[in-house]
Amino acid sequence: MLENIRQIHNPIIRTFTTASIAFSAVTILSGILLGFTHPKDKSASQIGVYSSLLGTGCGAIFGLLLTSNSSQQKAKQQICDTKIWKDWRNFVVVRKVKESEEITSFYLQSEDKEEIPNFQPGQFLTIKLDIPGQDKPVIRTYSLSDYPEPCNYYRLSIKREPAPKGFDVPPGVASNFMHDYIREGSVIPAKAPNGKFVLDVNKPMTAVLISNGVGITPMISMAKAATRLNPNRSIWFVHGTRDGQFHAFRDEVLEITQQNPNLNVHFRYSRPLLKDEGKYHSMGYVDAALIKELVQQEAEYFLCGSPTFMQSIMDGLKESGVPGNRILFESFGKPMKVASEKITAAVNIGNDVEQAEIVFTKSGKTLNWKQGDGSILEFAEANKISPPFSCRVGICGTCMCKIRGGEVAYQEEPSAEIDEGSVLICVSQPGSSRVVLDI
Repeated sequence: MLENIRQIHNPIIRTFTTASIAFSAVTILSGILLGFTHPKDKSASQIGVYSSLLGTGCGAIFGLLLTSNSSQQKAKQQICDTKIWKDWRNFVVVRKVKESEEITSFYLQSEDKEEIPNFQPGQFLTIKLDIPGQDKPVIRTYSLSDYPEPCNYYRLSIKREPAPKGFDVPPGVASNFMHDYIREGSVIPAKAPNGKFVLDVNKPMTAVLISNGVGITPMISMAKAATRLNPNRSIWFVHGTRDGQFHAFRDEVLEITQQNPNLNVHFRYSRPLLKDEGKYHSMGYVDAALIKELVQQEAEYFLCGSPTFMQSIMDGLKESGVPGNRILFESFGKPMKVASEKITAAVNIGNDVEQAEIVFTKSGKTLNWKQGDGSILEFAEANKISPPFSCRVGICGTCMCKIRGGEVAYQEEPSAEIDEGSVLICVSQPGSSRVVLDI
């Protein structure tokens, strides 16, 4: 009943309602009691009247208190809602810190000075960069590498991506632009934190955070969140890198261990230098054998790093009997080979459609797709349509669009959250002979 009363938004009506309920309740109760105890006493009826009036007054006061409390809760909810934003919001780079030979951190605060929402440890931020020489803004997705409390900034720690050896491919456009041209005071549009690769700090089971290279970034966020919110949970932090020059956040991770006796750390260097003596625990590459040696209890495993690194550890853990649902990973590179356990409603996995008509409503184009034309995103780009995208592997959700007709078939199970009536075009192809998309 109390919750029903709260639903009455008009304070006058709410107060009158609570007063009426109180009047009725007190009148009935006093009538029953007085009827049994003083059936012929006239003064007893006066006591009943006074009791009813007193009950009515108390009910009215209670109604007013509910009004006040409801207003406060509504105001508080409105404040929370203002933290979450749709589309893009401008952030200012307030600090730029070199963490290693390859990785630099960028501290972002909202340009409008308004509050920003906290995030789940392990989530990422999608940013948009206007890079000279590019015909459209470049959108990229980076893991949040810190867990500040209170949350008054976001930190992105970005690895400079060189040109791949043996390929005639330019170096990473976005990462090099961030390193070379973004300064303190630069403004970067960003979307709200997102992603499903998150640590539930309240779980009792041991969590094993396994990374190499720049894959360390979400693990720091997870370790800090666990330390602040549930320091009783056992955590293993296992990280691999080449040597001390390429080891970002070493001191920061060790500082967390001083605050959390249940955080166990193991650093493994593949090619340590003489001056690295005492900075690492073992030599070689992080692999499943090392994890089995370190972790003797049941655990859930979080992987982030190069695709080959994660695939190797994932295969090794599964061979040792670890269930697939206790192995979680984050990869913004090529898709990992994992068995799909769930299928999004009204969407197929795999594809039997040989050809289809795709209607791009916003672009005003109707085009014929056939097997071999790739994903819908690739097909759109080949026909001079430029939808937004970032990861190209179904993780970030940047390419999500409304589907107005037909179905799509996912080649890889997307991990991004997909709005009802929407699809991701980076990992899908037509799943019916005609598809209508808001692109």
